[in-house]
Amino acid sequence: MSKGRSKRVSLKDIANKLGVSTALVSYVLNGQEKEKRVGAEIVIKIRQALEEMNYVPNHIARSLRNGKTQTIGLIVTDIANPFFSSMARCIEDEAGKKGYTVIIGSSDENCNKSRRLVDTMLNRQVDGFIIVPADGCYDYATLIVNEGFPLVMVDRYIPELSTNYVVLDNFGASYDAVNYLISRGYKKIGMVAYKTNLIHMKERIRGYTEAVKNAGLGKRIWEIRYDHQKDDIKKMTQQFQDKNNVKNVDALFFATNTLTMAGLYRVNELKLQVPEEVAVIGFDGNEAFDFYSAPLTYVKQPGNEMGKEAIRILVEQIEGSGKISHISLAHQLILRNSC
Repeated sequence: MSKGRSKRVSLKDIANKLGVSTALVSYVLNGQEKEKRVGAEIVIKIRQALEEMNYVPNHIARSLRNGKTQTIGLIVTDIANPFFSSMARCIEDEAGKKGYTVIIGSSDENCNKSRRLVDTMLNRQVDGFIIVPADGCYDYATLIVNEGFPLVMVDRYIPELSTNYVVLDNFGASYDAVNYLISRGYKKIGMVAYKTNLIHMKERIRGYTEAVKNAGLGKRIWEIRYDHQKDDIKKMTQQFQDKNNVKNVDALFFATNTLTMAGLYRVNELKLQVPEEVAVIGFDGNEAFDFYSAPLTYVKQPGNEMGKEAIRILVEQIEGSGKISHISLAHQLILRNSC
């Protein structure tokens, strides 16, 4: 028979070996020997026993001593979204380098689920949070700040809340993408965005609006409901089914990764040729974009840089050395064949 794992050495084992109380061993382990007036000779014996018996401190006990659990709570909207999964992996790797473990959850843009995740992570005594705030769900973020927990928001932020954030320059990214379409001769440019009050989406819409306004073009904006994405996009594209009406739009700019994928699905259903009948620019990279009939031009967000900055700021806050940081990162326009 194979031997099982050796039993973890406990404080009681150390105490029994030396014939002292577990409290005495605990005092030495916690550096309280002077405060508790433990004799110098017994301190030496306890420390030797700890080393000889390969005592490994319990993680929970250690957290009670230093007030930290070395864990971070990360809440994204959807971990299945390639942008968020890639960023989460970067955050996990960077946190590991600094001695932290990451607990990850998806809110699905749902306020109740967001609050439950925060409550669970608070019960797990995380040292701080990195969150992608869900639409209209501001109470739990306010709770985190009011309770004094370090917090960094990524991808989006809540303007009314004074806390750290790392985001994309959403206005600039949208403005440049639409300007590129304009430079290629497109004049009837539609934007497909989510119907939301979130600041990052409002900034993307503002960038689009400013670009078409400066070019003397008309606005064509469709706002899609998050929970009715498929139906809303189908309604939006009804006009495309009639070939005579396709020129109502000669280019489409999708404001997110998921909207891009859903929009391309409809474009294929309608057998529209890209870019001959309608040009397309998406948001965020996706491996599927490379295999599309016309590989997609898209706005690339610096997800890894966002993750690294978020961890850097959060750890500085946890360790008490950081100030409130507002970071806006630049995009990259990846040019392919869809325009």
